[in-house]
Amino acid sequence: MSPLRYELVFSDATGAARDVVVVERTQSTGSGGHPVYADVTGIIRAEISDQDEVRILASGGHQEPAHSVAARPLPDADPGEPTGSAA
Repeated sequence: MSPLRYELVFSDATGAARDVVVVERTQSTGSGGHPVYADVTGIIRAEISDQDEVRILASGGHQEPAHSVAARPLPDADPGEPTGSAA
């Protein structure tokens, strides 16, 4: 089963980490048949395979595709821990 949450690490052309975004699994699947994950705003959406391969999905116009993104699985949240559930 796929993890419920991932950290997506967006890097620039030099490989230096720039941004880290936490995404949660949604009810959707992508065109590759893998789960779609989204951040709490719904702006960052990504299809992540069982091999942790990431495909960033466009969620609106004027977005540039991310060139270097790594996915790091996160442990499932504790039942009492609040999460920013993305639908």
